[in-house]
Amino acid sequence: MRACVQRVRRASVSVAGEVVGRIGSGLLVLLGVANGDDDNDARYLAEKVVGLRVFEDDQGKMNRSVVEQGGAILVVSQFTLLGDVRRGRRPSFTDAAPPQEANRLYEVFAAEAAARGAPVATGRFQAHMEVELVNDGPVTLLLDSRKLF
Repeated sequence: MRACVQRVRRASVSVAGEVVGRIGSGLLVLLGVANGDDDNDARYLAEKVVGLRVFEDDQGKMNRSVVEQGGAILVVSQFTLLGDVRRGRRPSFTDAAPPQEANRLYEVFAAEAAARGAPVATGRFQAHMEVELVNDGPVTLLLDSRKLF
């Protein structure tokens, strides 16, 4: 499972002109589910995201989590994070999980993040979405439940 996590001042996701998810200050998580991922990957990554100390404390150091900061998380499914462009110019998505399993694990991730105290909003799985955000910092991290970058 792979995530691109961005600290934001605000973010929203729309489908066909309708806002389906919106947060103020917090984290935007673009989430890709890989073949072979399971509930353990979703739990691990949710715990990691909710616990990230990327918000500033009173001394200006990144020392607070999204929960400690009183922020929220917007989770948007993005299978293109699993795109492989090592050969040719067109991405291959053979590493992405099948839609039914990807959606299930996307929902597990969102539920696990919420269970850890973070308000969670989501996009709409398999929809063409428009994501708007104001990146704060910018702070952007790449996380993977199975490998380090």
